[in-house]
Amino acid sequence: MATHKSAEKRNRQSKKRRERNVSIKSKVKTSVKKVLAAVEKKDAEAKNILKSTISTITKAASKGVLHKNTASRKVSRLTKKINKLG
Repeated sequence: MATHKSAEKRNRQSKKRRERNVSIKSKVKTSVKKVLAAVEKKDAEAKNILKSTISTITKAASKGVLHKNTASRKVSRLTKKINKLG
């Protein structure tokens, strides 16, 4: 357990950040699942869902939750799947 004042503050900060990061990652995973489900159903709304998912992924990358290359890779793979639908 932290004993210095600064260490206690760091502990509080890291807990806040962790909760925020977990929340953002969860949103990303949920939206990716929605896109994949739409692709499997060959849904016409898949492109709209992809658009909102890309936005979510980009925001996560800009906040530092995801690395920018990871975000780019996710977007690329999802876009590829949507484009295969035609």
